[in-house]
Amino acid sequence: MTTLAKNGFTFKRFFIAHDKSPMKVTTDSCLLGAWAPVCAKTHTVLDIGCGCGIIGLMLAQRLEQQQYQVDAIDIDQNAVEQCIQNMHNSPFKHLNAECIDAKNYRYDQQNHYDLIVSNPPYFDVAVSCRNEQRQQARYTQSLNHIQLISVAKRLLKAEGFFCVVLPFDLAQQFSQFCLDNHLYLHRAMTVNYSQTLPASLSLLCYAKYKTDNPLMQSLCMRDQNGIYTIEFRQLLNEFYLFNKPIYKT
Repeated sequence: MTTLAKNGFTFKRFFIAHDKSPMKVTTDSCLLGAWAPVCAKTHTVLDIGCGCGIIGLMLAQRLEQQQYQVDAIDIDQNAVEQCIQNMHNSPFKHLNAECIDAKNYRYDQQNHYDLIVSNPPYFDVAVSCRNEQRQQARYTQSLNHIQLISVAKRLLKAEGFFCVVLPFDLAQQFSQFCLDNHLYLHRAMTVNYSQTLPASLSLLCYAKYKTDNPLMQSLCMRDQNGIYTIEFRQLLNEFYLFNKPIYKT
C-alpha cells in the first residue's frame, strides 16, 4: 500500500504540499480545476488567488498536449513560495507564480488571457480570523468581488472565459456584478455535497460576449450512502486517486 504524505494532497500525477499556505487543497478548487472549459485555443491561463497552486496545476495537466502558459498570483508570500515549490516538483512546464496584489497585476496590459480562474475570498468582514494569512485568503477585504471582476475583464481576451467557484447563495449577486460589468454567463454548475443536503456551491463561467443559451448543469458529489457519485468520479477521474474504478453505464 502506498503511504501518502500528510502535509498535502496526493493526486494521480502530482503532489500538492499545502502546509505553508493559508488555504489548503479543497474540493471547491478541485472542482473548478476539472470543470473550467479548455480547448485547442486555450493557451494562456491566469489563476487569481492561487494559494498552493492546485487549480493552475490541474489546468496544466489538462493542457499539456498543446502550447500553454499558466500564470498564478497571490497576495500571500508563503502561499506563492509553496505554489512555486509545487510547480517545480510537478511534471508540468510553462508555469509561473508571483506574489502581487491582483489589482496591480499587469496594470498597463489588457486582453492577455484565454482563461482566468479564481476561488476567491467570499466572506464579508465580521469576526476576524486569528491568523492574518487566512484572513486575507477568506475575506473580501483584500479583494472584493467587484475588484476581482474588474481585473478579470481587463485581462481577459475577447473570446476568453472567466471562471469562479463560490458558495451557492452568492452566485446570483456575483452574476449581477458581472452583468453590470458586461461579462455574461455562459456556463454554470450547481453542486450538492450530498443528496441529503441543499445546493452548496456554484461553478460559474463568464465571457465578454453574450450567449442566448447558457449551459446549466448540476452535480451531486455523494449519494444517500455517502459514496461518491459516478458523475463526480468522472469529473475528477484524471486527478483523484479513487479507491474503486469507475463503471460507466
